[in-house]
This record gives sequence, C-alpha cells and structure tokens, in this order.
Amino acid sequence: MAPPKDYTTQSNYAEVKEVARHYELDVDFGRNVIEGYAKVTAEALAPGGRLVLDTRGLSVSRVELLPGRQPLDFNLGQPHKASARLVALALGTALEIHLPSQLAAGEQVVVGVRYATSPDSSALQFLAPSMTAGGAHPYLFSQCQAIHARSMVPCQDTPAVKAPYTAAVRVPAALTALMSAVPQDAGAGAGEGLPGVDEGAAATEGERRTFYFTQKVPIPSYLIALAAGQLESREISPRTRVWSEPSVVDSAAYEFAETARFLDAGESIAGPYVWGRYDLLLLPPSFPYGGMENPCLTFVTPTLLAGDRRRGRGRGKGDCAALTNVVAHEIAHSWTGNLVTNASWADFWLNEGWTVFLERKILGRLQGEKALQFNASRGAMSLQEEVARIGPDHNFTRLVPDLSAGEDPDDAFSRVPYEKGFYFLYYLQGLVGGPSQFEPFVKDYLQHFAFKTLTSDDFKAFFTSYYADKAPDAVSKIDWDAWLYSPGMPPEKNEYDDSLAAAAKDLAVRWHTADVLGVGAEAPAGVGAGDIQGWGSDQALAT
Repeated sequence: MAPPKDYTTQSNYAEVKEVARHYELDVDFGRNVIEGYAKVTAEALAPGGRLVLDTRGLSVSRVELLPGRQPLDFNLGQPHKASARLVALALGTALEIHLPSQLAAGEQVVVGVRYATSPDSSALQFLAPSMTAGGAHPYLFSQCQAIHARSMVPCQDTPAVKAPYTAAVRVPAALTALMSAVPQDAGAGAGEGLPGVDEGAAATEGERRTFYFTQKVPIPSYLIALAAGQLESREISPRTRVWSEPSVVDSAAYEFAETARFLDAGESIAGPYVWGRYDLLLLPPSFPYGGMENPCLTFVTPTLLAGDRRRGRGRGKGDCAALTNVVAHEIAHSWTGNLVTNASWADFWLNEGWTVFLERKILGRLQGEKALQFNASRGAMSLQEEVARIGPDHNFTRLVPDLSAGEDPDDAFSRVPYEKGFYFLYYLQGLVGGPSQFEPFVKDYLQHFAFKTLTSDDFKAFFTSYYADKAPDAVSKIDWDAWLYSPGMPPEKNEYDDSLAAAAKDLAVRWHTADVLGVGAEAPAGVGAGDIQGWGSDQALAT
C-alpha cells in the first residue's frame, strides 16, 4: 500500500525511501555555515531510477554512488511554486539524483552528497559569544521542526520517513558538540573523521575536534538536532545528565534533579523507554520554545530556571508549574511523536494531542488526579480562546487541517492540535469506561505503532477494532468526521473537576473586591499565607 501523501515534501519517498542516514558536519563559526556530507541509504518501494531529496538554501557540489564514488548526475530544481508566498518558510528546492540504473522493488542504493548550508539556514541559529552566558565562545543550535531539516541536511523531509542515523561533527577544540543521538567513540559505528567533507584527504584536527553519534531508533528528519558550544554536564540519574554552559549548569542540575521520576511515571503508563539516555540541554535565551523533544537530548529554555523547584510541594515534588509541565510534556514525546509518529503534518494532533494526554497522565501520577483535572480544565479554556482567535470556521481549527495547497505547517501550528487532540482522547476515554478501560489501550496502541508512522484513519481503524467487542456501543456513538474534520470547538463537551481552579478564583475574587478601584486598599479580612499552603505554583499563578 502506498504511503499517505504529504504535501510539505517534494521528495519521492513513496517510490524510493531513505532507510539509513550518515552525516559529516564541519561547523564553521567564521562563516556561520556547515560544510556537510550526507551518505543516504535508500530502498526502492517501486521500480525507479531516481532519488529525490528535499533541500532549502543548500549548495550542492557533488553527488556520487557509493562505495565506489562514481559521480552521479543531479538537478537542483527551481524553488517550489509556493516559495514566493511562503518566502523564508518555503518548501525549498528538490534535489533530483539520477541513478545509474533502474532499481527493482526492495533493492537498496547508497549515495553521497557533498553540500554546504546557507548563513541564513532556517534550521540553524549561530550565536556570537556576546549572546552566550559565558561570553567567550560562539554557540550553535538547530531547530528542524517542522520542515527545516532540509536547510541543514539533504533529506526526505517528511515525518512519513523514519530512519536511524549516525554522524561525525567537527567543531573548534574549546567546544562540545551534541546531537539527538548517543555519543560514540571514533570508529564505533559512526565512522572516523570527515572523509566526505575532506574529499578523502586526511585532515589535521589542529584546533578542532570531532564528536561521533549514533541514533539506532528510526526517527523522522525533524528530530535530527545539533548543538555546539562551551558546555559542561552534570549526572542527575543513571540515564540522565543535564548539559549547559558552565556558569549555569549547576542551577540546571538542581532544577531538573527529579527528571527520573517523570521518566518512571511515563514508563508506568506508556511502556519501556527505548532511547537509552534521556539528557537535557539548557540553551541560551534565544531558543524560541519552552522545549523541543529531540530524542536522547531534550532542548529546554533557560526561563525554566526559576530557582523554586520546591515551591508548592503540597501536590508533589518539583512542582514548579512551567518546569513540571515542560519536562512531563517533553518526556511524553519519547512515546508519542518520537516513537509513534504522525505520517504527515496534517495529522499533527497524533503527535501533540497524544503528548498532552500522556503529559497530564504523568502529572496525575505524580501530583494526583486533581492536578490532571486542573490542567485539563485550563487546557479547555485555552482551546476556546485559540479557536476564537483563529476563527471558528477556519481550516486551522480542524483536528486534521487541509494542507494540500502546500502550506508550511508552521503556519498551521497553534494550541488546537494540542488541546483539541487531548479533548478528543479524554472524550474517548470517558466513552469506553474511564481510565481503567482506556489505559491498557494506550499501551497497546503505542506498542502496535512503535517505530512506525500513522494517519488519523489508521488511528480510527485501530481504535474501532480494539473496542469492537469491548465497547461496541461506545464505538457506534463516535462522529469521526465531526471530530477530525469539522472546524471550531469539539462536537461534544467534556466535564472536568475544577475544584483547584475554583479555589484560586475564589481567592482572587476576595482580593479584587477588597480593592475594586485599585487604589491600594488594605488586604481583605482573614487572608494570609496559609490560604495557598499546599498549592502548586500552577494553581497559585491561576489566581
């Protein structure tokens, strides 16, 4: 069966598909570029004589058939027709590689591509020393979601294609390189040196050094991640260390010291953690997100360093609202998104909706059911506000938006796939009998689709088959078209326990009514610090 159509890639992944990747990356901070070599192993799904990869802003100097290094003809096409409309967020240009002979279905081919990135690569953020905490060395980090990997490496830049990768990264000797993979010694599966970049000549390291990485679990291209800077690490558990610049690494280790508890809670709900290590990298302030779920190396914002990890421990250890939710969310991605992946960006709710659901399950395990309900209630409010902002009839408020016109998925991203996706899953849980009936399905779903991609139709088919005998009446009540394809708010209404939110609102009203004019009146009678004793900081922030 042909894979589903992803309109955000120009690659021919339905004909010839990447099955393994190796990258040589030579980071040039003087020019803000990467000199690269990509070794791509591809397998024919149907007879064909070409391999098409996505690129954006890459200059390609040679393409060769490996292992013999036979030169191959290639075309680096014109920018996609959507480029003028999408400007810097365009779909880019297709790299069409002409193979020396037709491939039979099931046959594999290995090609090498020598290339360089552009200084304005949308995936790469080069920072001058003045923009770092230490102020002495430059810094680099990548952000490939959703379709920015093509501006760092030539690849089939679609979540429909998952492949393992290895890499060798060369940086100035004072810096450390990290990737969304497990570090390796030279020659231990990731090769030795950068022969493709150096064109076979033995390069002298001099003031530079090379780091090696292996990611054995198949991942989509948007999860390829790279960082380089003056970095140190601290071990916080047998499988987790925190990385950051030296001046903040101890603060980061303190804040994230209880990460292992989140991992353990995630495994109790979703099954074994398959990635080996779970490390965190605290990035400079210019990192534009709260976190990014790169496998083996979650990127997190330094704004989480609040210094109040013990604030509000009445509902659970480490209960800083931003920290707790971000860590729970990014850990949840280890199963939902990274292990089980949406086949196209139109099905993004299968990534983020599921991740919010698992995130809140983890919070419920650690802080109690009321914490889950509190966050669900706030999420429903956020969804309502987001739908109103975008417009209740807008395509982007559908759980599965139509991206067939070539829209950049970044334009469609909002809270909708997160919160409407969670809302749908919570509805399904209630429909089939509650957590005791739904949580076994969660594990079976994740096991069934592990290492694979799926569409919303695949999810629907699995769910209906799973509950056909267990809850046939429930299955018959689901209006799948309304949930998946209708814009606006969900077609059914969930009910949540909002007692924690109500307590916060009641306290806020007491303070507000004591000083309606805002002139600095005295505090209302009977209030004090004890009013928020045992509250989590998320509840305190809701007042």
